[in-house]
Amino acid sequence: MEYKFSRKIAELKPSAIREIFKSLTDPTIISFAAGNPSPESFPVDELARLSAEIFENQSTTALQYGITEGYAPLRDAIAARQKKRFGENMVREDDSVIVVSGGQQGIELACKVFCNEGDAIICENPSFIGSLNSFRSNGATPVGVEMEADGISLSSLEKALKNTPNAKLMYLIPTFHNPTGITTSLEKRLAILELAKKYDMVIIEDNPYGELRFAGEDIPTLKSLDTDGRVIYCSSFSKILSAGMRVGFIVAPSAICSKMAVAKQGEDVHTNGFFQMLCYKYMTQCDMDAHIAGINDLYRRKCNLMLECLDKYVPVDKVTFTRPEGGLFIWGTVKNCDDASAIVKKAVEKKVAVVPGTAFNCDTEAKSPSFRLNYSTPSDEQIVEGVKRLGEVFASL
Repeated sequence: MEYKFSRKIAELKPSAIREIFKSLTDPTIISFAAGNPSPESFPVDELARLSAEIFENQSTTALQYGITEGYAPLRDAIAARQKKRFGENMVREDDSVIVVSGGQQGIELACKVFCNEGDAIICENPSFIGSLNSFRSNGATPVGVEMEADGISLSSLEKALKNTPNAKLMYLIPTFHNPTGITTSLEKRLAILELAKKYDMVIIEDNPYGELRFAGEDIPTLKSLDTDGRVIYCSSFSKILSAGMRVGFIVAPSAICSKMAVAKQGEDVHTNGFFQMLCYKYMTQCDMDAHIAGINDLYRRKCNLMLECLDKYVPVDKVTFTRPEGGLFIWGTVKNCDDASAIVKKAVEKKVAVVPGTAFNCDTEAKSPSFRLNYSTPSDEQIVEGVKRLGEVFASL
């Protein structure tokens, strides 16, 4: 039988990262291709204890249907933590909190609520492949704007806003950007909000890594700086508790949240109730600040180790690397190169996997001289050996 897929799905390509995972069954391959938190960051003992308490004392609530907006105590705890961590203006009087099935669903719901098929979304280029594919699957077209060392190019952003009358949203990852690791400066954040006001745009601020700062000073979120109700703030517990729980959240004006809740009802009714309760119990009964500080100590060490090895083993005249202050990723760009895909293939031949920059392009036909490395997942020994192998690849060019 010949299957006639919808136009929205027929031309959608699978995530290059997920496809790379399929090739990593060879135990001799060292993978810098993942975007996973370190298994060392999971508070297993505490989660086991809290899980037992839930099943002993609140099993009916945990196993029964819940409301679409999410477990009320968790929503209150999220609002309180966001204010504590990022300032009182993170959750304003007319804002609401919705719990979603991972940050990815929050991004998808925002697209679904605002975009008709054929509309456009202004994005940093490169950008997170999961969001780009979500936009495409909803019939929206990602329009890429080039990145600079301190965030999106403002001149190119305004040009894109002028030249894309069907743009409905801006999608930005301003803090420890995926894939580049870049953090947008305060000056640019303020300018972005001014441009959003000038062109009457709503912004999705994707901030899954915001608490994973291990160097430098905090910069206010777009949401905390927004006074017009233009920012939909999306984050999750994936990088600070467990990625597998798939618990994320949205903070946005109540009028937007109510529409997102209706859209969510058509997808999964509500986010997993047990894991919502588990997140709430961890937030209120454990020392989350100390836990996150431990994660940041771990990632500081791993990031510094990878950067030291890159400086030592990869020729500086051939590749440049970003130097993130947090998050999970380092971005390599090959000098005098239009497309690094062949180099990525050579790396796999050397038994080390990285993600080609083309996977993150808004334009699926465009080339990229870059590639992404992850330092949270591999062991220290794998980081050293894997970077040595990358150095051999570049030395042979």
